[in-house]
Amino acid sequence: MKRTRHSAEQIVKKLHDAASAMAGGKTVEEVCKGLGISPATYHRWQKEYGGADVETVREHKALKEENARLKRLVADLSLDNQALKELAEGKW
Repeated sequence: MKRTRHSAEQIVKKLHDAASAMAGGKTVEEVCKGLGISPATYHRWQKEYGGADVETVREHKALKEENARLKRLVADLSLDNQALKELAEGKW
């Protein structure tokens, strides 16, 4: 079986579809077969994205990207600061 990667928005949509199908009386296995995922994947997604909507997931993704960018910026500035301190102490 070909492995596919789902975006966070696709996962949230599939979880909403699964919830409505299970409300109709289907089992988890039946719903997963219809969605083309394994029950383990469904439970992992439910644990990670359960109760989230698409907009919340987008905001979370944007915040993670911003946090990573800021961490890189702080690391670069710390490295520059350390180099300037060593230069000022005459260790260069």
